[in-house]
Amino acid sequence: MAINETSVDDLAAAREAGDVTLIDVRNPDEYAQGHIPGAHLIPLPELTERLAEVPSGRQVHVVCQSGGRSAQGAELLVQHGISAVSVAGGTKGWIASGRQVEKS
Repeated sequence: MAINETSVDDLAAAREAGDVTLIDVRNPDEYAQGHIPGAHLIPLPELTERLAEVPSGRQVHVVCQSGGRSAQGAELLVQHGISAVSVAGGTKGWIASGRQVEKS
């Protein structure tokens, strides 16, 4: 299954334009070290059991560290009828672009 990807620039533009649903599928320790502001943490191994936390009826952006796990997460969401895209380059690409991250 081909999963649609979006760039960190397109994600930034979407965030500026309005409310974006962003799911971070990394592990809690990775998320705590730095995540895109507004990202909701649902680790990839928990995604199936936590699908109820993912809004349907709107596109969901899925992010990880560099793009591998987010593609898996987006594919899983699409298989469950949720419109999802993977953020190419992930959090690493977001940071490399000079954009702000939050730490928790």
